[in-house]
Amino acid sequence: MTSAPTSASTVELVEHAPARSVPLADAIGRALAAGRIVDAAPDPYTPGQWLLRAGSKVGAVAVTVPGGGAPVTVRVTPKVPIARLFFLLGYSLDPRGNWRDGEVEVAAHQDLLPALAHAVERQVDRALRQSLLQGYRATEETALVVRGRIREAEQIRRHFGAAIPVEVAYDEFTTDIAENRILRTAVERLLRLPEVPRDVRRKLLHQRARLADVTAIVRGQPIPTWHPTRLNSRYHRALHLARAVLDGASADHAPGGLHIDGFLFDMNKLFEDFVTVALREAFRGSVRTARLQDPHHLDEASAIRMKPDFVLYEADGVPSAVVDAKYKAEKRGGYPDADLYQMLAYCTALGLREGHLVYAKGNAAHAAHQVRHAGVVIHQHALDLDQGPAGLLADIATVAQRLTATPCV
Repeated sequence: MTSAPTSASTVELVEHAPARSVPLADAIGRALAAGRIVDAAPDPYTPGQWLLRAGSKVGAVAVTVPGGGAPVTVRVTPKVPIARLFFLLGYSLDPRGNWRDGEVEVAAHQDLLPALAHAVERQVDRALRQSLLQGYRATEETALVVRGRIREAEQIRRHFGAAIPVEVAYDEFTTDIAENRILRTAVERLLRLPEVPRDVRRKLLHQRARLADVTAIVRGQPIPTWHPTRLNSRYHRALHLARAVLDGASADHAPGGLHIDGFLFDMNKLFEDFVTVALREAFRGSVRTARLQDPHHLDEASAIRMKPDFVLYEADGVPSAVVDAKYKAEKRGGYPDADLYQMLAYCTALGLREGHLVYAKGNAAHAAHQVRHAGVVIHQHALDLDQGPAGLLADIATVAQRLTATPCV
């Protein structure tokens, strides 16, 4: 009689590396595949094994099996150094702030989740050092005394003319405001993640205690909006990082009672955000206007929508350049032809003779392709993510200079 295969407790993968065959329970393999966390399929040659291949999502998730079994942690390591990843993140979140030089504090942590948890805890600590921010929050409730104004329609609908209780609405001065709720929720999410070191977890517990009177955001509820002001300026860094945690955190109940909890950065989006924000900053203060994810239509009937990552407009409102950022693995024969077709469509719809594709550097350097019978040139640029922040921003400046030479049809 053959015993059931034993699942690995931790699976180590590298972003865009070849697939690995690992022992996994079928339920866990199916959960990873269904959640699109990694590419997962049964190993056709080895029973009880699954082929796992990481794409552009990096981080770690823990999959818990029903019945209280030990969770299986899947950790995906990014190809770029952790310090570089946090520069891309910090710059795209706050390009004109103190993160412009790439100084997102990650201490000596070399793995993504420990570095993220440490960075968030440090920023939350600095934000709360002077005490919790307070503000006014619109409140509606049923009360025994009148406070603020009476909600007459609700009073009649709920209580049919009775004197008490009273439906009231008022502005309450409290610490339970959007800024503190975002920080509290980010701390709670980090405390549930795998791979957070014990010393960082202890500090996060301290931050949670400081935010004990603040309501955490329930999963599924929209994240409340906040607006940067002079009063909440000490919160800005912490709020930017906290939002990144909330956007990347993942917790789901999968079929069969499986529970998936973790955090994943999508390197596609991170690279796209950095390139487009950095290009926008390069043109700040000029007569040109940059728009990110600018909606357009390919056809005259406006039925086929398209959203280029970056469109540059002249002072008269005429498009002068279009850019799409592509963080993807380069194939042996070069970057995918589909990217060129997509850019040709953008140039055609916007009336441009040149288009620009910006990649994370692979095997190819800058290339230009003249499209037959179209009069369109498509440029392919490559950013080397192994270099420091100054080199990356210098490369972005070079791309920006090429954009200004793009002629209109």
